[in-house]
Amino acid sequence: MFIKNAWYVACRPEEIQDKPLGRTICGEKIVFYRGKENKVAAVEDFCPHRGAPLSLGYVEDGNLVCGYHGLVMGCEGKTIAMPAQRVNGFPCNKAYAVVEKFGFIWVWPGEKDQADESKLPVLEWADHPEWSYGGGLFHIHCDYRLMIDNLMDLTHETYVHSSSIGQKEIDESLPITKVDGDHVITERYMDNVIAPPFWQMALRGNHLADDVPVDRWQRCHFFAPSNVHIEVGVAHAGHGGYDAPKDKKVSSIVVDFITPETETSHWYFWGMARNFQPENIELTDQIREGQGKIFTEDLEMLEQQQQNILNNPQRKLLMLNIDAGGVQSRKIIERLLSEERQAATPIEVVKFPNIHVI
Repeated sequence: MFIKNAWYVACRPEEIQDKPLGRTICGEKIVFYRGKENKVAAVEDFCPHRGAPLSLGYVEDGNLVCGYHGLVMGCEGKTIAMPAQRVNGFPCNKAYAVVEKFGFIWVWPGEKDQADESKLPVLEWADHPEWSYGGGLFHIHCDYRLMIDNLMDLTHETYVHSSSIGQKEIDESLPITKVDGDHVITERYMDNVIAPPFWQMALRGNHLADDVPVDRWQRCHFFAPSNVHIEVGVAHAGHGGYDAPKDKKVSSIVVDFITPETETSHWYFWGMARNFQPENIELTDQIREGQGKIFTEDLEMLEQQQQNILNNPQRKLLMLNIDAGGVQSRKIIERLLSEERQAATPIEVVKFPNIHVI
């Protein structure tokens, strides 16, 4: 179900600023906290004494203290002390590879010795003076793959988001889908259309006219295991669309980090990175508010969709041409899952009598 030997966004730094944070990721209960020298640590959220969640405890001198009986655990999952008790024989907790980068805390739920920081996604907009980012977090009760389907097929915008980013021209412009290794790209272009309300607001935010025809684009990128980044924008018509000069367009990257929790729930870290008016905090807040309302509409649809699927296990879903991006993304997930399972399965050595291997 989950690709575990991969990096996932676990939380934002502010979520562990004052106390430990318990979060289930890929079916694993993990506690995140700041240990020695303020470095982020992550261990199994289970006290080896009586099974209490360590996330209900606190941090003292860089160690995690269980809030039930005071057991003290180090960052590598080894119990180092407990009031009036000998702890040498206590079993170790699983410790996880964790990295703080790009304004997020990332975790590798699989084998720690396989964690490779070079496999973190490249985020050209993070910590860049010409870009600004604002976003949020939703806990959504649906299979994380349904969210990937949703983001790789933006046809739904016409109907789910009719008052903000939807318009009939989306239906009229069929997407083109390409696959490059573990990367899926679905593109849609709309020329000489009227910008919908959200993009009219963005045009005004960049001091551009909002009542003239525009060329609009949507370029959805799926990156394994479950990240979707969407290049979106509008430009005054006739100036090159996606390639228009900066003073004729507003363009952004919709940032979607989808972190599985269980088979029917996930953590959805959403946001928008933009490279126009990056210093305008009021505009950042305005875009975040508008984007939050849009994603709330998705949340209701996806959770109801999940319940329908659970209630009708005998029904098969149809795959149409507009679903190509999601279908190709799921194929990559299934292939990587299969490869991970095969790598974890020990090879059985068959011994034959009276045969000597030299």
